[in-house]
Amino acid sequence: MENYPILFAFGLTLFAGLATGIGSAMAFFTKHTNTKFLSLALGFSAGVMIYVSFVEIFVKANEVLTEYLGEKPGTWVTVASFFGGMLLIAIIDKLIPKGENPHEVNLIENMTEAERERRKKEKKLMRMGMMTGLAIAIHNFPEGLATFAAAMADPNLGIAIAVAIAIHNIPEGIAISVPIYHATGSRRKAFKYSFLSGLAEPVGALVGYMVLMPFMGPLLFGIIFASVAGIMVFISLDELLPAAREYGEHHLPVYGLFAGMVVMAISLLLFI
Repeated sequence: MENYPILFAFGLTLFAGLATGIGSAMAFFTKHTNTKFLSLALGFSAGVMIYVSFVEIFVKANEVLTEYLGEKPGTWVTVASFFGGMLLIAIIDKLIPKGENPHEVNLIENMTEAERERRKKEKKLMRMGMMTGLAIAIHNFPEGLATFAAAMADPNLGIAIAVAIAIHNIPEGIAISVPIYHATGSRRKAFKYSFLSGLAEPVGALVGYMVLMPFMGPLLFGIIFASVAGIMVFISLDELLPAAREYGEHHLPVYGLFAGMVVMAISLLLFI
């Protein structure tokens, strides 16, 4: 039973990562993108992540660090770690070529018609799908560590973050699988590459566990937790909300954001 929290945390990261497979399924079995649903869902995910980052994760990190280092140095380290997490994910995002960035919005109908017409050569489509998969895998790595760290600290918090990241991974699955499918004609191959990119999240958790857990103490835990808050706020502001707006639904992302915050607040209150 002593390994249960670790297994539970890994299970959550696996669930969040493999949500890319849901995106693949949506691409193959729907003719048109449900923009209202995606817009709301992405806004909801952002609301969950922003609220929990500021209200729960940042606060817990600060409590641990101020208790260990003292009020003033502990607070400075918390804030530095928060922005350090933002800087880390920003650098990762910057290293990915813009044209292959997984957060460039592509609707299913555009990919199957206009995009296929524009990219006539199959090699270009295949390269697009493969590079998108690689880019998403790189993005998913720190997300996996974030989910794992949160779940180890608080299982209920881990569940909320895993669900938010899973929602955010669905359109990424579409972005990988559609171009590969039209390059190869194989649904199986397209689903496989989408599936593999999602595995980067549990791999991120595994690497984090193997590298960091032997050294885990109050200082390292507080730094990681504050960094996780920064990573999630950056993802929400830089990726989720802009993507939701790009789907053409002006107010829905804000409604989703509000709903995500309300749901997260209520779920946290229920476990006080």
